[in-house]
Amino acid sequence: MNIRRTPAPGVPLHRRFTNAVTRSLVLALAYVTLVDGVGIQAQQTPQPSPLEALAAERVSSNGSPAERGIASARKAVGTDPTRADGWNELALALARRARETADHAYYDEAWKATEQSLQLEPGNLEAIRMQVWILLGQHEFARAVAAGEQLNSKMPDDVLVYGFLVDGYVALGRYADAEKAAQWMLDLRPGNVPGLTRAAHLRELFGNHEGAVEFMDTAFRRTATSEVEDRAWIMTQIAHLSLLTCRTDAAERLLNEALALFPNYHYAVAQLAEVRVQQGRLADAVSLRQRHYQTAPHPENHFELGVTLHRAGRADEATAAWQQFETAARREMDGWDNANIELIYYYADYANRPAEALAIARKESARRQDVRTLEALAWALHKNGQSREALVEIKKALGVGIKQPITFYHAGAIAAAAGAPTDARGYLGESLSTCKTSVMAESARDLLRSVPDKP
Repeated sequence: MNIRRTPAPGVPLHRRFTNAVTRSLVLALAYVTLVDGVGIQAQQTPQPSPLEALAAERVSSNGSPAERGIASARKAVGTDPTRADGWNELALALARRARETADHAYYDEAWKATEQSLQLEPGNLEAIRMQVWILLGQHEFARAVAAGEQLNSKMPDDVLVYGFLVDGYVALGRYADAEKAAQWMLDLRPGNVPGLTRAAHLRELFGNHEGAVEFMDTAFRRTATSEVEDRAWIMTQIAHLSLLTCRTDAAERLLNEALALFPNYHYAVAQLAEVRVQQGRLADAVSLRQRHYQTAPHPENHFELGVTLHRAGRADEATAAWQQFETAARREMDGWDNANIELIYYYADYANRPAEALAIARKESARRQDVRTLEALAWALHKNGQSREALVEIKKALGVGIKQPITFYHAGAIAAAAGAPTDARGYLGESLSTCKTSVMAESARDLLRSVPDKP
């Protein structure tokens, strides 16, 4: 497989890799897909596509794949605590459970397991590789990339190390490096599931939603039916991609299937809330956001609950949610695992504190240049009356290739304020053509009517 393969007739020339849903989705498909031999190597018969009717397996009565892995690994280290590989297996299972539940305490426990492994067998590469994955899960992206690059020099043919580098590079905005590492994954082991999901992640970032779905669909077919969380994750990603292009019914169907496969799955619950917003079912969207925050009580999720309450006209409840969000988010704003993007939008759009938004945006953009950070910086500059500088920053984000209705709306609003009506009309038109029923569609139409045809 080639990332930059020649498009088929009728397919846009920009058909390349793309990105992921939210900051919590930076890690692509689970480590176990290659480590334990399930998926592409063990899967002789392709699995049905998530775009077709599914007869999915559910989480078994004895727990999720990660829970079963934890139980097995704990038993193993209890029987023989002197085996380094036993502690590595425990670390792997704990890290997988962190993704299943959004409970980062599992990452802390997983790290302790790798330390125990390294005490027993100093320098063992399996433990070091697990530590790179844990660092990514904790959003310590710079440290993860540094450790991953060092490990790559010792394990130059390891597919997963390249995968971890893709994750770190994407989070930092090093997209050329990410693309090279992802191509190595596909070259070393064509069709491997972690490579496919990361390729899809990049294709979305580069604006090729169809190509992203294609790779995610292939990854789904090649993931073992026993890996229920992995399969639910992939279906959630395809639903996200469907929603971006207004295929709301398809997104809803996929998310319902993901939740049947892995009940109360936090990623799917959050995405289903977005579906309900786009459908205008705001009371349902609020209920889902409340459920999401209860499952994954992180500041960024509290912010999204406030936004949904605000859209539903429940202003007092939105204010209460945002006050709690702000307190929690400011406590972690100096670390890598933060809700700074959400703080920027809160201060810029809801709290009328644009100067604080810009201060945080400048600090965050000093250490990472990913599209989300560039867009947030541009919006903060715009809200502070610096729309010409904002236009430069939003063009950097769009230059990666991202095609999302809200990003095009932001670009249109910035361009209009910067005295570039032709650009503004183009961006607002792109926002509407990408999805005519997005949450920004009405605002885009209103602004478009006010922008003159000529400067």
